[in-house]
Amino acid sequence: MKYLHTMIRVSDLDKSLDFFTRVLGFVEQRRNVSEKGRFTLVFVACPESPDTPVELTYNWDPEIYTGGRNFGHLAYQVDNIYEYCEMLMKHGVVINRPPREGRMAFIKTPDGISIEVLQKDDGYLPVQEPWASMPNIGSW
Repeated sequence: MKYLHTMIRVSDLDKSLDFFTRVLGFVEQRRNVSEKGRFTLVFVACPESPDTPVELTYNWDPEIYTGGRNFGHLAYQVDNIYEYCEMLMKHGVVINRPPREGRMAFIKTPDGISIEVLQKDDGYLPVQEPWASMPNIGSW
């Protein structure tokens, strides 16, 4: 068995692409537009791991995704979790679960899908403010 990709449904393709490419730094790898199926698939990936893409599925006909069509979370590691979270905040991203212990944080995509951000190599950075005192915001 070989892992291929993760698929998430998005309600606004432009907004989601902006989030994944401009804010998170992913790169668009390929795109499939199906007039007959009335959907667009866009595959994006981290430059450091291009072989593990995320498929953004945009169905042209509006649909509310709840219940069994929702999703747990995506997880990515970063070189410095504090610097990465600071960059996210400068882009207006809410840090739902701050990296209080220097290892793990959670954010959400524009469609409410959780992304877990982990310190590289399962490491921990020294605890520091303002992160240590930041409260959780919402859910993740």
